[in-house]
Amino acid sequence: MSHTTDYIGKPTNRVDGPAKVAGTAKYAAEFNVPNLLYGYVVSSPIAKGKITKIDAAPVLALPGVQQVFSHENVPSLAWLDRSYKDDVAPGGSPFRPLHSAEIKFSMQPVALVVADTFELARYAASILHIEYEEEAFKTELVKHIDEAFEPGRGKTGYKPPKSRGNFGKGWKEGVAHMEAQYSHHAQHHNPMEMFASTVEWLGDKKLNIYDKTQGAFNSQQYVMKIFSLSKDQARVVSKYTGGGFGSGLRPQYQLFLAVLASLELKRSVRLSLTRQQMFSFGHRPETLQHVALAAAEDGSLTGINHFAVAETSQFEDFTENVVGWSGTLYDCENVSLGYRLSKLDVYTPLDMRAPGAASGSIALEIAMDEMAYAAGLDPLEFRIRNYSDFDKAQKLPYSSKALRKCYAEGAAKFGWEKRTAEPGSMRDGNLLVGWGMGGGIWDASKQPAVAKASLDADGHLTVSSGTNEIGTGTYTIMTQIAAESMGLPIEAVTFVLGDTELPEAPVQGGSWTAASIGVAVQEACAKLGEALLKQAQKMDHPAFKDAKIDDVQFANGQLRLRSDETQAVVLRDLVQASGEPKMEAENSTVLAKLELLKPPTHSMHAHNAVFVEVKVDPELMTVHVTRVVNAVAAGRILNPKTARSQVLGSVVWGISSALMEESVMDHRFGRYMNHNYAEYHVPVNADIHDIDVIFVNEEDDKVNPLGVKGLGEVGLLGVAAAVTNAIYHATGKRVRDLPVTIDKLL
Repeated sequence: MSHTTDYIGKPTNRVDGPAKVAGTAKYAAEFNVPNLLYGYVVSSPIAKGKITKIDAAPVLALPGVQQVFSHENVPSLAWLDRSYKDDVAPGGSPFRPLHSAEIKFSMQPVALVVADTFELARYAASILHIEYEEEAFKTELVKHIDEAFEPGRGKTGYKPPKSRGNFGKGWKEGVAHMEAQYSHHAQHHNPMEMFASTVEWLGDKKLNIYDKTQGAFNSQQYVMKIFSLSKDQARVVSKYTGGGFGSGLRPQYQLFLAVLASLELKRSVRLSLTRQQMFSFGHRPETLQHVALAAAEDGSLTGINHFAVAETSQFEDFTENVVGWSGTLYDCENVSLGYRLSKLDVYTPLDMRAPGAASGSIALEIAMDEMAYAAGLDPLEFRIRNYSDFDKAQKLPYSSKALRKCYAEGAAKFGWEKRTAEPGSMRDGNLLVGWGMGGGIWDASKQPAVAKASLDADGHLTVSSGTNEIGTGTYTIMTQIAAESMGLPIEAVTFVLGDTELPEAPVQGGSWTAASIGVAVQEACAKLGEALLKQAQKMDHPAFKDAKIDDVQFANGQLRLRSDETQAVVLRDLVQASGEPKMEAENSTVLAKLELLKPPTHSMHAHNAVFVEVKVDPELMTVHVTRVVNAVAAGRILNPKTARSQVLGSVVWGISSALMEESVMDHRFGRYMNHNYAEYHVPVNADIHDIDVIFVNEEDDKVNPLGVKGLGEVGLLGVAAAVTNAIYHATGKRVRDLPVTIDKLL
């Protein structure tokens, strides 16, 4: 099926924008249902130990308090670990809220107070008396490196690609060398919308669950297995998500607690977490890394060694690809990779925007800068000399790779050729000026997904899939794809998402939504197009009598012959003639699932190159990031407007990672102490200056039918390293422990 309506690739305003601006877009805690009760979580003040006493009587005596749930009165639920494993759970035993007296981490939910009002529930929670017996705990990664182990021992978990060549030999062959340790501290997702669930009790164990999630089906499966509910009894709705960044990939404990309370009290219940409680679960894990590089006389890498140790909880083995990118991004015959986990008394870490790659690219890209200086080469020239034209890690050709264009176009826009090499050699008045660069690589993947396309008798197209919208522009790009596929104006198309009563879709993460849902939408529209052609043939329209689908096109609300555009029939007339209120079609995921079973024929990745300018006060050592150019190669860009917005957000986050973000653990208490927006520092308007986003032209007919590679992650990569490298260029001080705070420069 072909089409002439040209929407894909055009900057299109967000179709959900008016609802968000007008306040009619509802989030999980905004669904007002009748007879609603409110929950408030009580969090553990200790990091490890057990509860010895809960005195709920004074709280239950308060008028309006309905119940205090704890391990003492929770009903018998699913027994096996697998019932608590969600779709993206790592290996190990998932956390079960209110399961026992045991405390596994600080701020663990230990009780839920449910009352007639939120204020009463909060007050009642504050006076609930609980006694604990504390045990010795460990929360300091650097002290427990010796206990680190290789993950994936018969369990699910990431293992880095096998080392290749002989690093020892490559190290000896090199004439220039660098070796260093890098680290960054834990970071917490801080989306605007806190986690919340509003559970509407419909009677007979039937629930409508409005949940903050990045995967409505994941949340549904989770509560179905634990509470023995059917799909009809556990409908999950998530139309809008106020930021996710990975925090909503797994169901969080407020969902479990709200469903539990609703089923037990046979009432509707709302449970919202506080900003402080947002620091009680998943986070980007603290990671310690060692990188060693060796290069020949001509600057070509002769050896790469990248080893990382990351934290995980005592009960799950959370893994991510930290070191694997180092064997792919640059060309080298001798690569040694290693990755280990150390179990601490913290909650399980969680995927956070560009999981693994964000951590790995910090170490690799600072190391590449250090190596460029050691080899006497410009950092950009050094990267170009080590450009990888073939993926030696997977032993596969790239489906497409426009990273050279990213280097060229980014450097030209930034003015990189004016850079002088010597640290401290560039100034703006009294300020030290530094220019640094970095870059990254991210998987271009696709998951099986289902979409339905439905055309009504008025000529309005509704396309649906149960995917989520976390602010990335999913509503808009799916509307564009559907409108172009069926030759309809944008206004005549509605995309519906975020409901388990819609066709099934994967969690929204991994930068795969545009490809996965977009291709499903395209396929569903193609099937609808075939049905419309058959209807035209049934109407005995002579022009279409022997036409095949490739002989027709959809444009201006019509089905028409490609060879003679005057031979046309209006789409709504076809629906009306069918005698049905609407005509609809759904794609099949069988082929997509079979594709996943086949060995890959190409290495499919998005790439970027980042150029950063900083200005540093030589006396105060305050750092301002004054300019950033981020050049991205991510296949076909469906909507330059929403795509640019995604990369802008990534750059802001990269600056934040370089200069501000760290979850500060007080190891005397095993607790994150800066658990609020006042002390967990993120950039404000005054911190962000000029950001240029370049999308380099990259056509890829192998990655998927749409040729898209996803943008959510790749734009973040290399930014923090580029800022850090620019600081070195300005000051001559090399900081390898992020964030780069003033004390590390003084």
